[in-house]
Amino acid sequence: MAKKNYAFYPGCSSQKGASGSNFATSIGVMCDKLEIQLNEIPDWNCCGASIGYGEGGELPRLALNARNLALSAQHLPGQDMVSGCPACWLATRETAERLNEHSDLMAETNVALKEAGLTFKGGVKARHIVEVLIEDVGFAGMKAPVVKPLQGMKIAGYVGCQTNRPFGIAGESFENPLYLDKMIETVGAEAVSSFDQKVTCCGGALAFSEPEKSQKQIRDIVESAYDHGAEMIVTPCQLCQANVEIYQAEINKKHGTKLAMPVVYYSQLMSVAYGGTLKQAGLDGHLIQPNRLQEIAGK
Repeated sequence: MAKKNYAFYPGCSSQKGASGSNFATSIGVMCDKLEIQLNEIPDWNCCGASIGYGEGGELPRLALNARNLALSAQHLPGQDMVSGCPACWLATRETAERLNEHSDLMAETNVALKEAGLTFKGGVKARHIVEVLIEDVGFAGMKAPVVKPLQGMKIAGYVGCQTNRPFGIAGESFENPLYLDKMIETVGAEAVSSFDQKVTCCGGALAFSEPEKSQKQIRDIVESAYDHGAEMIVTPCQLCQANVEIYQAEINKKHGTKLAMPVVYYSQLMSVAYGGTLKQAGLDGHLIQPNRLQEIAGK
């Protein structure tokens, strides 16, 4: 079967040695098994993420993302531009849609891009890799390569906010999206359907500026997973994964709790279920060890 080709925008956190590098590792294994070819966009730049909404103004933020879109169109014509990071996806999709809809913004942005020898003419579709999995592969297609079903595992699917709002996954509820639960079930695990924190914000960058508020959010997320019998949290978001895993230790110190809930990516579940090793699934880079998943990967 011919592989489906996509222009791939990794984003900063998925670079080698960065906080989400284990996500990138597992994405590679997952996509190989699903006949998905991710073609990295040459010389891509940071999307600006949340800092792009600060003092710099609208045009620099749009220009940052338009540059990536222009590079995608130039080097990988006809391919949808796919991001694994929700923040990157939001920034890129917003830019693509706004420039396609507003000719004045397109013209202003292209004045900026001219300095880099680029022009964006529109037409590049910005997608999240979860959209590719659901819309182009399908749940049956995701289930087909499973050789190590994760039977007996009870997992809380934590969607977070950026993959869910403002765009979301087509056809899904903003209050109770089910796609992550379905993805958990395709690899043989049990999704905790009663998990009531699946779209709660982890606090994002408030982890630095207002840690008490962020840690209250994180504690609620983790305690809800425990309360509903989950042994692991799974997320599609690099920032959610980092915040919810890293700050459990600090919450324990402050409040005398004993939180130790593993937090992994959906791609790591799928990589293990598809026969990937512990290293291939990026399970060697966690602070809270996902022991059950590591055991299955080692079999």
